[in-house]
Amino acid sequence: MTDILEMLKRHEGYRQFLYKCTAGKTTGGYGRNFDDVGLSEYEAEFLLLQDIKHATNRLTTIFPNFYDFTVNRQAALIDMMVNLGSRRFLLFRKMVIAIKKGDWEDAANEAKDSKWFVQVPNRAKEIIGLIKEG
Repeated sequence: MTDILEMLKRHEGYRQFLYKCTAGKTTGGYGRNFDDVGLSEYEAEFLLLQDIKHATNRLTTIFPNFYDFTVNRQAALIDMMVNLGSRRFLLFRKMVIAIKKGDWEDAANEAKDSKWFVQVPNRAKEIIGLIKEG
């Protein structure tokens, strides 16, 4: 008996990034047609949990004492990392330095003094409040 999972994986091939298939549909993964099928809420939540895990792992590399931060500060930094991605998060050099020194007030001010704050003001205000207040 043919293993349908392995057969489909072989036929579809894995694509990490979205692309247009021969029918012009936005496709990714193992042939998922995002134009017609999209993602279920369950699938989207699974992906978000993976993003949280990846962000947390990256933050523990940047801040070895990450788990010593308050839960609110951990949540704020995870949210920011998920939103920005690692490369753009690290562009907040002065904020990272302030966090490493334990200067949460300065870290919050550095986050506020950014293009990101202008782009996502509601999200940024909440995150900055969590960073500042702990």
